[in-house]
Amino acid sequence: MTAIIDYDAGNIRSVEKALAAIGEEAVVTRDAEELLKAERVILPGVGSFGDAMRKLEEFQLTEVIREIVQRGTPFLGICLGLQLLFEESEESPGVKGLGILPGKILRIPDNEGLKVPHMGWNSLDFPREGKLFAGIKEGSYVYFVHSYYLKAAKEDIVTATADYGVKVHASVEAGNVFACQFHPEKSSDVGLAILHNFVQIRA
Repeated sequence: MTAIIDYDAGNIRSVEKALAAIGEEAVVTRDAEELLKAERVILPGVGSFGDAMRKLEEFQLTEVIREIVQRGTPFLGICLGLQLLFEESEESPGVKGLGILPGKILRIPDNEGLKVPHMGWNSLDFPREGKLFAGIKEGSYVYFVHSYYLKAAKEDIVTATADYGVKVHASVEAGNVFACQFHPEKSSDVGLAILHNFVQIRA
């Protein structure tokens, strides 16, 4: 069973529907006990970094998330959920992220001919092998919606990148922690395959 963290962010129900499409039982919850006993946990989200951290604090979920990660439970951050795993974001100066992984979230720089937010399909490059991308061809397209991007402090955790006038660290893996800047739940068959790969991971 997969638990989806409910902190009043956007995009949670579409993740639940995508899991249902691959036959995975999911529960949307902010109950600490339920989250801690789940086989795997997903932190999705659309919205601003600062508001999301405030809600995680308000619902007393920050320490729960850290405990889930420390227990070795497979954990997946999606879009804003990826960004929150890192230390800070230019979107919300002075607001600390969860700090589970080292790195910063930066604004996508203005480039002639490229709109911000980055919205639409973009291909992935695989700088190193990642469990989420088993059986998925390099160059596959996935769906992005974001104005800020990850610059991980350690390149060795980056398993997928995308080019949008800057190299976007599009996916990371570090032990039991996985994250995607793009939306697998909106990325057609490729996205469902990524989610399927995640739910096959065992603690």
